[in-house]
Amino acid sequence: MAGKHIKVLLVEDNPGDVFLLQEFLKEVTTVVVDLMPVERLSEALNYLAKEIFDVILLDLSLPDSQGLETFVIAHVEAKATPIIVLTGIDDETLAISAMQQGAQDYLVKGQVTGDLLVRSMRYAIERQRADDALGHSEERFRVALKNSPIFVYNQDRELRYTWVYNPPDGVTVEEILGKQDLDIIPVEDAQCLIAIKRRVLTTGIGTREEVSITIKNTTRYYDLTVEPLRNESQEVVGVTCASIDISERQAALRDRKLAEEKIREQAALLDVTTDAICVRDLNNQIIFWNKGAETLYGWQATEAWGKNASELLYDEPSPEIEAALLQAISKGKWQGELTKLTKMNKEILVASRWSLVCDEQGKPKSILTVDTDITEKKHLEAQLFRAQRLESIGTLASGIAHDLNNILTPILAGAQLLPLKFPNADQRTLHLLEILEINAKRGADLVKQVLSFARGVEGKRITLQLKHLIMEVAKILKETFPKSIEISTDVPHDLWMVSGDSTQLHQVLMNLCVNARDAMPNGGTLSISAENLLIDENYARMNLEAKEGPYIVVTVSDSGVGIPKEMLDRIFEPFFTTKDVGQGTGLGLSTVLGIIKSHGGFVNVYSEPGSGTSFKVYLPAVGGMETLSPEDLPPQKGHGELILVVDDEAAIQEITRTSLEDHNYKILVASDGIEAIALYAQNRDKISAVLMDIMLPSLDGLTAIRTLRKINPQVRIIASSGLMSDNKLSAVAAIGVNTFLSKPYTVNELLLSLQKVLS
Repeated sequence: MAGKHIKVLLVEDNPGDVFLLQEFLKEVTTVVVDLMPVERLSEALNYLAKEIFDVILLDLSLPDSQGLETFVIAHVEAKATPIIVLTGIDDETLAISAMQQGAQDYLVKGQVTGDLLVRSMRYAIERQRADDALGHSEERFRVALKNSPIFVYNQDRELRYTWVYNPPDGVTVEEILGKQDLDIIPVEDAQCLIAIKRRVLTTGIGTREEVSITIKNTTRYYDLTVEPLRNESQEVVGVTCASIDISERQAALRDRKLAEEKIREQAALLDVTTDAICVRDLNNQIIFWNKGAETLYGWQATEAWGKNASELLYDEPSPEIEAALLQAISKGKWQGELTKLTKMNKEILVASRWSLVCDEQGKPKSILTVDTDITEKKHLEAQLFRAQRLESIGTLASGIAHDLNNILTPILAGAQLLPLKFPNADQRTLHLLEILEINAKRGADLVKQVLSFARGVEGKRITLQLKHLIMEVAKILKETFPKSIEISTDVPHDLWMVSGDSTQLHQVLMNLCVNARDAMPNGGTLSISAENLLIDENYARMNLEAKEGPYIVVTVSDSGVGIPKEMLDRIFEPFFTTKDVGQGTGLGLSTVLGIIKSHGGFVNVYSEPGSGTSFKVYLPAVGGMETLSPEDLPPQKGHGELILVVDDEAAIQEITRTSLEDHNYKILVASDGIEAIALYAQNRDKISAVLMDIMLPSLDGLTAIRTLRKINPQVRIIASSGLMSDNKLSAVAAIGVNTFLSKPYTVNELLLSLQKVLS
């Protein structure tokens, strides 16, 4: 029955009875009834051939059909439609016969009320559906058993097979029915089964055991469940059994035992390898220390056993080690390069591989570490890289430096000589000459920096706090940028740490800020912000360069001219620039991208012509994992609310649908504003909230939101976008959007936004 709307076919030739039934139904306000009255059975059959009804009210005495035959004909044609028989006071016997033939109910004319009539129709419909569901359920059960490896059977108290389904390969049902286990399988196997089943017959308590059975010279292993079979008086009259073939699992167990034996045999070989092999328990206490570890670190096994690995091998605790330990425990493995100390307090660089070791129940019990000394290898690589730089970049840089020095030399000399040539020059002129000299020297210093780079000067990765770097850059910008550019910063006090080269990261920030300045020739706002972000699986799927884990996000935004959409995909290409000829080399952003990728991070850019640009730099964090903000806590699940998701990106549609359905929400999806309006108009009473992307084809998000507001002023809306200009943010707020969600968003951010608008 579809909600509170019933379509009824009334087969009745008495106009008075038809009128009464119609009047009764008018009195009922809890249900809407579409009543189709006909006077003859033939008319009813014509309607049934082309229309579907929820229920049929059938008088058994009609001009073209009489008695039980009327029901039989209608029942055949109606198929699954429930039939309620209408009968007189003297014809109840006939009505009962009709129910025995399949009628769902009967009503006696003269005793009918509106509520009784509606209850009877509801009962008939629900009973018919229950019968259909039971039939489907039984069929599914049969199909499931047929396609499963389970052998199911019943035996009586003499343990004779009385019912068999899905017997093992090589045996037919006919070979089993009526027989006992001794008639089918070898005596030893049969006696084992008989003992198990008789125990269940005696105690009335089911059991589950593993048994081996030989059938036609083939031995198989089975997981056998035996339960008592009881009659209506709860007396045990036999057993019901389910048997699953686990031969492959048993074979796997045998293979595992053989493998364990092989591992034990090979354990002695661990002392032969030159790698340092160490096993620590989950309290970081060393429980195994091979000869290779003794050679590499200088500690004998008897000295290392029971010691804390961090105290033995590291000068002081570091975020890198904590992050490695966390990943090894959560992911099962970790590998990377670490600096460790020997017994003689000498630093060595090792390639370290960590693996989580679990017990037979799958619970973590220890961490296996294999270290390879790569100290000398790294020295050789550094020499090779320096040689390559000298051979390529060094040659080019030296040539450029030579030419620049030729240019700067006369400028610098002239700046120093001119005050001597014009001793009576005024202070303004002398100041200009001083500026000329200072900047010529700065140019010479820059040339020295290029030569230093060419000769292989490398930055060192350290654990650093980006907050100080951002504040330092902001101070420089305020002193050097035009006063028409307003500079703001927003950095939390609990910002996590990163591992990086401070000089290179300083260069990244400066390049992005200089680009922002150039995009605002008439002034504007430049903001630098930072935040902690715990990237989850949902976010990582929306951004393929991201990996699950903690990140720091530095955002550099401007209110400048923006970047055309067709150029966004090319801005990181070397020598590509959106600036006028002579105003940019096209190397700034490619340098930014190279530096951030070398730090294990990635860069996203969002821009809209005329509304500014926002660069987001993501760097892996190495500290602060213990502190979780409220947004990182598990949000509550939904309660089956229907959410309309509007986005033109198929991948985002699918990811958002999956995320919400996993948290007990129902989803409708639209790809543009027009489709969103149509879906909302059809389902406005069911939709609890709308997640609307602002940048949509055909009809933009703002216009679609305004239209939805006209349809339903109380509609709950979450606006979403990769970048929102101040103008559009103001417009979104003005039309009553409940909250704004910035892309890409995590599952928690999405669910918390929904909780906010639905509460």
